[in-house]
Amino acid sequence: MTEIVVLPPPPVKYHDDNDLWLDEQIWGHRLWEQDPWLLFLEFLSVAEASHTTGKLFSDDATTFPFSFRPAQRPYLRNLLFNNEKLLEFADLYPDNETGWAKWLEWMQNNAKMVAHRDFSYLKKRFENFQQLVKVIEMLRSATIESSMNKRWSSRFVFPFGRHAIYEDLNTEGGREYINFTRNGDLLYQMLARSSAAPELARHFAHLFERRDPCDRLTELLQPEIPEERHTRTGSYLPYAKHPAFEMLAQDWLAVLELQLPRFDAYPYLTILGALHITLYQLQVAAHVCDKPKPHFICEVVAPKKTLVRELSAGNYIVNNQLSISAVDTYVRNIGNSPEWIAAAAEQSGFAACREIMREKVRWPNAKYTGPAEPDALLEDLRHKAQRRHIQHTANIHNSLGRGAGLVSRRGTNRLRYAPTDELLKALILANVPVRMDYGQFLGRLYDRYGLVFGEQEGQLSITTEDFDKRAFQANSSRLENRLKTIGMLRRLSDACAYVENPLRRSAA
Repeated sequence: MTEIVVLPPPPVKYHDDNDLWLDEQIWGHRLWEQDPWLLFLEFLSVAEASHTTGKLFSDDATTFPFSFRPAQRPYLRNLLFNNEKLLEFADLYPDNETGWAKWLEWMQNNAKMVAHRDFSYLKKRFENFQQLVKVIEMLRSATIESSMNKRWSSRFVFPFGRHAIYEDLNTEGGREYINFTRNGDLLYQMLARSSAAPELARHFAHLFERRDPCDRLTELLQPEIPEERHTRTGSYLPYAKHPAFEMLAQDWLAVLELQLPRFDAYPYLTILGALHITLYQLQVAAHVCDKPKPHFICEVVAPKKTLVRELSAGNYIVNNQLSISAVDTYVRNIGNSPEWIAAAAEQSGFAACREIMREKVRWPNAKYTGPAEPDALLEDLRHKAQRRHIQHTANIHNSLGRGAGLVSRRGTNRLRYAPTDELLKALILANVPVRMDYGQFLGRLYDRYGLVFGEQEGQLSITTEDFDKRAFQANSSRLENRLKTIGMLRRLSDACAYVENPLRRSAA
């Protein structure tokens, strides 16, 4: 198993104006809730920027500060998402020259984030105005929709290729952290620090360099002028090595080796990326609390309430408390450290303890007005850290867990683990070479991810008084039927069932 190698925290000047640096010490800067597709697009913006400079998954991502210069694509974004008069002009002015003239004038007055509002270069690239309209309509149909990206400058087209990849911006062209929260930075660094980084670099370089028709169209919409790129830096991943990085990289590599079209491969990478960020958060929290690797009792949804559903809901609650427990443990460890105990015993104990705390978590600042006692200072830190943690990092388990298809409310009002077909397919593509015995497959899901479906895995993860053999046997049978329905399981006899990876089988 890969060892965990912890890195030192970054210098104080990189604390991004935060007045508390505690979640970041545990998970990185910064792990916030995010839509899975926006997480994947943010990752692509980092990877494309690194590829442009010839440093895709190179060693520069293993040291702090890691920096990159993502694309912005202002002309493409204006044409696709800040261009509401396009269809109106196409209808009002069927005459080609008039249509071009009216639309170019409107864009001259309304385009944003571009230094020169001149879109006349498009007249040389399209036979007529109607052809331009059809191309833009077609590309708009591939917009990735999310509840978080309603603003035109935060909308994204499907990443057909490198010319359709760009970072999130506000309408003035400044970087935003609402949609691109820095999870994508961390995801990129996780992969760069894995042993599979060279192989991943080869696959993504091919994806960025491959000239698909839709990528050619997005390039056609952009002028042939050098694009200004701004340096982004400041993200921090606390581990040089971690088992979670290796698992993520292995799963992505397995999908990429299938050589699927982008429209097929990217959704699976998105699901697995969200799943592994969720697992990373919980595994790191469990390690900080000195607890076993978390497991996930997964219900295969049944028509009626089952014991597995009840156990899964309770299991979700326990796992959901792990991250806040990690925050409490981190604070408690500061108070139990020899240097803190020695400082607190001094006559000027409060001042000494305050300096220790500022060195550890960059808090409190000069405006602190709480009681001048070490114990009170420690308690204030715990309350502040908890409040801050609950706002963002604590929501990863719910938001990305649901986005990955692991966490669900289907059939009940309680959150529990009930994997979707899309997640099950992604797990099969990542774990089944061509075919695998069904029991072996369940064991692999438990060993790698902590997913509990069947009887044997249930016995390993559940206390004796809560375990019901028949309930987990029925749950396993429902999973078998679901896999058969989606074409990924074949039963050869009463005692022999195989999970199949149809894409690997076709390749073979």
